Amino acid sequence: SVDRWWGYEGSSGAFTMQQSSTAPTGFTKSVALTVTTTQSSLGATDQYIFNQSIEGYSIADLAWGTSNAQPVTLSFWVRSSVIGTYAVSLVSSQPSTCIGSYTINNANTWEYKTITFAGPTTGTWNTSNDIGVMIRFVLGAGANFVGTVGNWNIAQYLLAPSNATNLMATSGATLYITGVQLEKGNIATSFDVRPYGTELQLCQRYYYKNLT
Repeated sequence: SVDRWWGYEGSSGAFTMQQSSTAPTGFTKSVALTVTTTQSSLGATDQYIFNQSIEGYSIADLAWGTSNAQPVTLSFWVRSSVIGTYAVSLVSSQPSTCIGSYTINNANTWEYKTITFAGPTTGTWNTSNDIGVMIRFVLGAGANFVGTVGNWNIAQYLLAPSNATNLMATSGATLYITGVQLEKGNIATSFDVRPYGTELQLCQRYYYKNLT
């Protein structure tokens, strides 16, 4: 969709992703996820996610998979037309997974959320130019992906708690997200606004154009 974020759809539902000018104070853009085809009853293997892959170099200092594993804090702004409990998980490519949850208290209202994840002391984590960890915002998850909040699950993809809202059940439902930041430690700091030139150089690291 935008800024190297991508989506994944389950068996029969669908949602769109697009840049939006709907944003909280301090931001000018967000990503808007809109349900276009509903799936009210999720199959066991269904998953609907909005994902960002973070390079292993960027998590090397966290010492994940060792006794010195450091915690991280995820912060973001979110707005939805459907209130309830939602999930966002950290996932490795091995896999290892930790489920985080947050609550949308008011419909169509921007809310600021922070979630702290303990550092995993086991598991294998890439610390080179492969995928180190993925951030997965969950719109709906079937029974095979349901687990306990806050526990690292080694060698299993678990994305959401059993009481998570199935956004895919509501036609036209929206979920807006912006200002996503993952940082080392137990405290969320203010969003790191980088100079445009710096941001452009960082983006060019992942840009490729085939001239043939």
